Amino acid sequence: QVQLVESGGGLVQAGGSLRLSCAASGRTFSSYAMGWFRQAPGKEREFVAGISWSGGNTDYTDSVKGRFTISRDNAKNTVYLQMNSLKPEDTAVYYCAAAFTIAPHSVIRRGEEYDVWGQGTQVTVSS
Repeated sequence: QVQLVESGGGLVQAGGSLRLSCAASGRTFSSYAMGWFRQAPGKEREFVAGISWSGGNTDYTDSVKGRFTISRDNAKNTVYLQMNSLKPEDTAVYYCAAAFTIAPHSVIRRGEEYDVWGQGTQVTVSS
């Protein structure tokens, strides 16, 4: 089973950019579909973006489409979330998650299907 460590969060002004990274330990990283979720104070955790373990398929929640890009480098055991044109409503703790799957092109949106979670990284967007 992999372990996940996020980094790259911080404080940024509206319209700015951040890139989150999620480093995974373990030799089977390429067998995991990966996802980014976020949780704002007083709100439920929500799916942000997901990527298949092949890297060929991605999916996004509507509010970030065209602004965020998820990618992965299986050689480096790392998944990224490039966030552009950030808005104050993007403020949240962002979590990386991994779901073991035998389907190379599957993107998983449901948090309940993820097996491993990182500790989270805070993203704050000021207006």
